[in-house]
Amino acid sequence: MRRLLPSVGLLGQVVAILLLTMVIEFGVSTLMYERASEFSVRDDEARRLAEHLVISRRLLEERAPVQRPAMAAELTTDRYEVHWDGIADLPLALDPALDATRQQIVDWEPSLRTGDLRLRLISPGRSSKLRGALRLRDGSWLHFRTLAAVAKLDFAVERIVLALVPAIALMVLGGLMIRRTLLPLRRLAAAADRVGRDPVGSVPEDGPGEVRRVVAAFNRMQQRIGALIDARTQALAAVGHDLRTPLARLRLRTEAIDSRETRQAIGNDVSEMEAMIASLLAFLGGDADPESPTSIDLAVMCATLVDDAQDRGREATYEGPDHFELRVRRLAVKRALTNLVDNALHYGDRVTVALVPGDGEVTVCVRDDGPGIPEAELAHVLEPFVRLDPARGRNTVGFGLGLPIVVQAIEAEAGRLTLRNRSAGGLEACVTLPITRYVAPRNTT
Repeated sequence: MRRLLPSVGLLGQVVAILLLTMVIEFGVSTLMYERASEFSVRDDEARRLAEHLVISRRLLEERAPVQRPAMAAELTTDRYEVHWDGIADLPLALDPALDATRQQIVDWEPSLRTGDLRLRLISPGRSSKLRGALRLRDGSWLHFRTLAAVAKLDFAVERIVLALVPAIALMVLGGLMIRRTLLPLRRLAAAADRVGRDPVGSVPEDGPGEVRRVVAAFNRMQQRIGALIDARTQALAAVGHDLRTPLARLRLRTEAIDSRETRQAIGNDVSEMEAMIASLLAFLGGDADPESPTSIDLAVMCATLVDDAQDRGREATYEGPDHFELRVRRLAVKRALTNLVDNALHYGDRVTVALVPGDGEVTVCVRDDGPGIPEAELAHVLEPFVRLDPARGRNTVGFGLGLPIVVQAIEAEAGRLTLRNRSAGGLEACVTLPITRYVAPRNTT
């Protein structure tokens, strides 16, 4: 059943199973009923035909031959047509398909056994009407023909459908009850989907006993995960503080070194270590980020990043509206865009930051003119601690967490990060965010 219904939920599968079993049960019951009804109807028709033949034979035998045609006409009814003849135009061989009908007739009227009763179907294969002949005592023949079709097997699809109407109504009612029973599971699935993105409280423990046990286990697991995250965050904060303190002392002590080259080399090493610690804390401490979404001007933020790059003597430009406000976590989004701009400046000589409003979303694209990334590595480079120095031809600083930090921050805003190589050369990194609140550009005149 799981292979037949791979994409149907538990409620749909339960209803489908119940409906299938009810359809099979109704079908089998109706078939058996129709078979029993068929035999009952055939037996009733055989009894009526037997009685009519006995009466007709007796009346015809009591009449003179010249009176028999008129008597046969009087014996004709809406169900049976009767006429008299001196010969039988039916072969002696019996039709095997009518052996059961003939046996039923003679069982009802044993006197007909001696009358050489012969039966045939009119137009076999297309009609179920009978014609036959019964020999009288003087050797003449009583011919008869049924005017109504002989009963045959009928699956009565209409009756099955009518019988299924209350069953379907009961299935709908049962489905609603099952849906109510599965409500705790839906709440559990929604809570599990929010873990790692949004704060999740304890899921109410209700429903059947098995479901309550699953929900209780989830709540306990969530508490353990929260405790582990809190402990990790505290440890990271302590380690970050303990590492920054000796690094600060080391930076101060480098000022006493007479050699300018040595002093600069040690300062570069200290800066690299500080950058590595900052990136590690930003990536591993993201789950416990207490920052709440606020309204920011994304266009101003992008323009400010471009101005900072220009202040450092780099070639950078901004393309987009002067103002574009939306509600996000300001520090996390700024950190993500800063990583993208720094990455572009590290591997290229020129960088362009473009803000493009769209239908229900806004996209910020950071383009550089560097060597780009091999197509096979575009997805791999988003993984933590992955560095592609040989592919991009420059030494990098940090643990390879720049892009993973971007992915983490943007996914927290229900957005996405996409990378692609530009046809003109270089890499384009695009951040797409849903628009939760847009404010039209301010009038600066």
